[in-house]
Amino acid sequence: MDRRFDATNPKKKASEKKLIARKSPKKKTLVSRHVESFLEMLVAERGLSSNTLDAYSNDLTQFEEFLKARGETLESADTQAIRDYLAKQVDLGMAPRTTARRLSAIRQFFWFLFSQGHRQDNPVLQDDLSSAVDSPRQGRVLPKVLSEEEVEKLLDLAHRHVTEGKARYGHIRQQIEKTSSDYDRKKLQKQLAKLAGGVARDIRLIALLEILYATGLRVSELVGLPLSAPERDLSLLLVRGKGDRERMVPLSDPAGEALADYLMVRDTFLPGGKGEGSASSSPWLFPSRSASGQLTRQRFAQILKQLVMDANMDASRVYPHILRHAFATHLLNHDADLRSVQKMLGHADITTTQIYTYVQDKRLKSLVEEHHPLSEFYDDKAKKSSSR
Repeated sequence: MDRRFDATNPKKKASEKKLIARKSPKKKTLVSRHVESFLEMLVAERGLSSNTLDAYSNDLTQFEEFLKARGETLESADTQAIRDYLAKQVDLGMAPRTTARRLSAIRQFFWFLFSQGHRQDNPVLQDDLSSAVDSPRQGRVLPKVLSEEEVEKLLDLAHRHVTEGKARYGHIRQQIEKTSSDYDRKKLQKQLAKLAGGVARDIRLIALLEILYATGLRVSELVGLPLSAPERDLSLLLVRGKGDRERMVPLSDPAGEALADYLMVRDTFLPGGKGEGSASSSPWLFPSRSASGQLTRQRFAQILKQLVMDANMDASRVYPHILRHAFATHLLNHDADLRSVQKMLGHADITTTQIYTYVQDKRLKSLVEEHHPLSEFYDDKAKKSSSR
């Protein structure tokens, strides 16, 4: 039995239940008590994020519901039941990556049951310990990226919003000083307060974009940064990533400047509002009035989408995580070494980082096809061949 996680220890079990309750609000009631124990193990041993934990929970719930309809349970499922479930995923049109992820959750769960003595066999393994269930074949999915010009366009527009907002702010201040009407003064002061909030939000957006593009952080890492993450000179960030692994990432000069500007208005976003408590009364670098007390991934996506629309760009192809892809791809395009990019992205395995080299290869191929002096000759030759 695997002694690293002892499900029979009542004190440890109670502690892990508190952890999993905080990290993963269940969307559906799980029938199997062993699923709950499995999720507790993931929290205790791997320190998984709440998003990853939710994915495991949802994947196992889907499988459990499939088995329930067949009159089976997770504890009694055999190899054929797993194969049938995967076949159904294909029939439903699930993407191979989604099916592979669900199979991964199932494999880990049954290994947990076997290692803890809840099952005498492991239905995902054969007697020789080879896999009894084949993973779906996955094509290589290249990450979508923005060009350097597109990133610059977004950043320039965000900076322009701040410049224009500050100009309007100064104009209204002058109007307030000149007016002699109390009614007009109060009206202008309301406009000024509203405008100040808008400028602060634009300054925050610039900081978010500059940091994301300068560091390649995951969006969950970015919005989850504690106030203590930046070094004093704002040249480095201490980031806690997947599996609670820490890494130091450098900040570019524009990102450091954007962060310094944001820190001047940070208290605007505190739950109590500006003037109620010090800026350090929230542990988050990006606090908000949300239930969690921090800026959420969803809210950041909404703000970015509005900026993209203002820039007359296709909102369907721009989302926060694409800036992480842009960071890695643009670094490699400018001859950064793969190992350094891996460290900054927080990838445990360099093969995960290598996917960006395929994006680079695709770009180089398109450049050759577009600019090589013989490209038109080969295009004409190909057209004549296809017309025969």
